[in-house]
Amino acid sequence: MEGIQGETISKFSLEEFRGKWVVLFFYPLDFTAVCPTEIKGFDAQLEEFKKAGAVVLGVSVDSVYSHKAWIADGLGKIGFPLLSDLAKEVSEAYGILKKKEGIAFRATFIINPEGIIESIGINNLDVGRSVSETMRLLKAFQTKGLCPVDWKPGEKNLKPK
Repeated sequence: MEGIQGETISKFSLEEFRGKWVVLFFYPLDFTAVCPTEIKGFDAQLEEFKKAGAVVLGVSVDSVYSHKAWIADGLGKIGFPLLSDLAKEVSEAYGILKKKEGIAFRATFIINPEGIIESIGINNLDVGRSVSETMRLLKAFQTKGLCPVDWKPGEKNLKPK
C-alpha cells in the first residue's frame, strides 16, 4: 500500500513490521473535523508508542496526494506514515469499510509481533477514539498476563498466562 511519511511517498506492507507491535488505525477522510484530532493525538503520544516497541500507521481511503496536500495545508508534520487505501481493499479485508459512503469506520487494530490481531476497536464516524486507551491496551497485551478491569500500566496482573 502506498503511504507518505514526511514528504516521501513509499510502499508499505505489514510484513516489514513483523517482529514489532503495530497500532494500525483507520480514519474516514482527510480534511475533516474529527480525523485531525485523532492523528495529532497519536502523534502527541508517538514517543510513548515507540518506547513500547510499537509502530503507528494511519490509513484512510484518500490518495497519498490528498494526504500530502492535507499535511501541507493544515494537518502539519506528523511522525508516522499515513497510508492510502484508495482501492478500499484493505478496509474491506479488515471488515471496516462503510460501503454506502465508501469510507472506513474509525477502527484501531493492535497487532502483536507475530502478526496476530490482539485488539479491534471500531467507532462510527462522529466519535473519535481514545489514544490513551489504545496505549493502555497495548501495554496490557505486552504484559502477557491477565489484566483485570481498569488495569493500568505498572499495576500487577492477576496472574501470568
